[in-house]
Amino acid sequence: MKPGLVFFDLDHTLLSGDSDVLWCDFLITRGVLEKTAFAQRNADIEARYRAGNVEPVEFSTFYLSTLAGHSPEHWEPLRQEFMRREIAPRIARESLELVAAHSARGDLVVLTTATNRFLTELTAAHLGIAHLLATEPALVDGVFTGTPTGVLNMRSGKVTRLHAWLAARGASLAQYDSCAYSDSINDLPLLEAVDVPVVVNADPRLAAIAAERGWKAIRLPENPTGH
Repeated sequence: MKPGLVFFDLDHTLLSGDSDVLWCDFLITRGVLEKTAFAQRNADIEARYRAGNVEPVEFSTFYLSTLAGHSPEHWEPLRQEFMRREIAPRIARESLELVAAHSARGDLVVLTTATNRFLTELTAAHLGIAHLLATEPALVDGVFTGTPTGVLNMRSGKVTRLHAWLAARGASLAQYDSCAYSDSINDLPLLEAVDVPVVVNADPRLAAIAAERGWKAIRLPENPTGH
């Protein structure tokens, strides 16, 4: 038998909500971002992402712009508060149990997300996932530039990044019994790349494809804290 390899999407899959959208809303409530300038654009980008028709560069650059001009150390207190107040309460017990079940079987578990690494590192740790593939924020002289670097971990980029990650480990996807979980039509390339695709609380377009192809579909709690 081959070893197991499992990829989990984050937003609207293991997490009830979208990390980037929640981050913008959080910064607006803290007075860091100006509501008039960001709230409407945030909603627009989110809607187009959910529909699968926002360009990855536009998506990544908009959300990374919220970090621009400051160092990771500057953002750390807010990042910790954001994780504690906004993210952890939106991760249901069932999500944690699903991850833990794969780990207990000895599967290699990876969190793969279009959201940037700085915002999702703490989430991966909370979920008990040691391996994180995420969009990488650019830093110059220790300060976020507000732009991404490298291959964006979104749509087909998730597949490119997973192959590169495996190659760096001296492995390939063919060596594993692979599985992926996602809610989003944006992750269709990832789901098609693995042996066992599983849709979670799937959006309408992905749900239709999953039903047509006979893919497994599950539901996880979408509002675990009443947010």
